[in-house]
Amino acid sequence: MTGTKKSLPAMQSPSPKPLLPVTITHLEMLAPPTRPAPAPRPEAAIVQAQHPTVSFYRYLYNTVGAAWNWIDRRKLSDAALAEIIQHPQVEIYVLYVSGVPAGYAELDFRRMPEVELAYFGLLPEFLGRGWGSYLLADILARVWQRRPVRFWLHTCTLDHPDALAFYQNAGFVPCRRETALVEKLEADAAGGANFVL
Repeated sequence: MTGTKKSLPAMQSPSPKPLLPVTITHLEMLAPPTRPAPAPRPEAAIVQAQHPTVSFYRYLYNTVGAAWNWIDRRKLSDAALAEIIQHPQVEIYVLYVSGVPAGYAELDFRRMPEVELAYFGLLPEFLGRGWGSYLLADILARVWQRRPVRFWLHTCTLDHPDALAFYQNAGFVPCRRETALVEKLEADAAGGANFVL
């Protein structure tokens, strides 16, 4: 039995990924801040996510970071992400307001005596209501109880427009700046943000 060969369409090279120019500012804190902690807010709880699931972490990361082009963790496989977020020296603290997740902070103690604030942010509905300062004050207290020599983070021009001033007001000092090109998230049909592969 014979058949005819179908001609296959020529392979098209993928279109170039959209890139965005950013300025990255590294900030550090070398001693505990002296300002008093904010008063407790009865509707708030800050809870460490013990051995967080990948799906819960992705919910936090994707929801908090969608508006600010957070892409790095979106590119990781579930196994690679779990290896980071479930590492015994990585701690994730979730802010709950009236029982609802409102934001989170990820602390990386793997290079003690230096500590990195790897990720920090709020869900969109909680921006502009003082919850960022509340969460950061708690995180600062937790970190400095461990007596690191340096607590550091980086932010960039794609983050919230007030992010750099926010960290400086908390006591962080810029120590380095660099420029880079990062891949852009594009909105899907449902309005969510997706990493462009």
